[in-house]
Amino acid sequence: MLYTIPDYYHEFSCIAGECEDTCCAGWQIVADEAALKKYKKVTGSFRKRLRKSINWKEGTFKQDKNKRCAFLNDENLCDMYTALGEKSLCRTCKMYPRHVEEFEDVREMTLSVSCPEVARILLGKKEPVRFLTYESNKEEEYDDFDPFLYSKLVDARKVMINILQDRSKRLDLRVGLVLAIAHDLQVRIKREDIFSIDDVFEKYQTEKAVQFVEAKLSEDEDYAFIKKMFQNQYLMERLRDDWEPYLLEAESLLYGDAVCSGSEEQCTKYKEQYTKNKREFHTWLNTYMPDYKIQYEQLLVYFISTYFCGAVYDGEGYVKVQMAVVSVLLIHELLLAQWLKNEKTLEMEDVIDTVYRYSRELEHSDPNLNLMEKLMRRDLLSWFKKENDGDKEMDRH
Repeated sequence: MLYTIPDYYHEFSCIAGECEDTCCAGWQIVADEAALKKYKKVTGSFRKRLRKSINWKEGTFKQDKNKRCAFLNDENLCDMYTALGEKSLCRTCKMYPRHVEEFEDVREMTLSVSCPEVARILLGKKEPVRFLTYESNKEEEYDDFDPFLYSKLVDARKVMINILQDRSKRLDLRVGLVLAIAHDLQVRIKREDIFSIDDVFEKYQTEKAVQFVEAKLSEDEDYAFIKKMFQNQYLMERLRDDWEPYLLEAESLLYGDAVCSGSEEQCTKYKEQYTKNKREFHTWLNTYMPDYKIQYEQLLVYFISTYFCGAVYDGEGYVKVQMAVVSVLLIHELLLAQWLKNEKTLEMEDVIDTVYRYSRELEHSDPNLNLMEKLMRRDLLSWFKKENDGDKEMDRH
């Protein structure tokens, strides 16, 4: 069995009650069977508390009216941990914020940025992320697993991460190249032409490809597309009650009257004000937070490294890359809104807060992840959406 971890994996240590938030509220904690069996055998003074704090039929920890775990005390510490020790924790609580993606004979372990401390570590990291591997003697086999496709996805991911971490190029150009690779790779997956995937890697690492993608980039982003992607967040299930009010406030700050029920002139004014705010925001970031593009790079690498190879199970590599790009785009929009709310200033804590809150709503809900991918299929980000293959147009240049 091959295990892979990012190089900052062992930097994480839970700061417990010192954390500005808690991982024991806002979502349902599911206990594994082994933990439930162990809880049934507990004796002593904590036995009664255990019995009444677990939904034994559902295998979950009960919550109070504020969606806080029944074992979470007012200091944001776990009473079960205090009473019974670390070994008493269920697998969910032991693992978080560690996240595992499983493939045949491969375990890819990451740290979720839904944890504020993990977000702080990743966003504070200046050097490109590296991935470390180690082996064990354990072996597993998965039904319907295509090892050849998986190996090509791993190769593609490595190429895309190398491009994203090439800081000699502008970030938007790096993103464009990665989207182009993912698009053309998707074409070949649908054709079942996996053997030609290596051609895609070679093509988009040439100067000709760089010039082609650069020519397609626009200085002004698509206002209607960004606004629609932002509003798509309302379609997702809410894990925390404060998320929708947060989105509504941000939307108002960003786009004015979201539905723009006024005159065409008024709608144009909203768009012009948004464009002005965004340009001023970029100027401010370059002056006061010059590492923001490194932070966006780290987030793009995080999302792609975590989810892209899952395409071995559903064949949808392109939408996973789009999800990564749109997620960073939405985080950027939320930061712009926070900057406006703060009277045109930001602190590092604002960035950390935005990242971990967004991640919690998206990454800890399978329905939300599935919906995001579905929306990517409907609202393709790149300029590669054409009736014909994107390959053909570039081949003509």
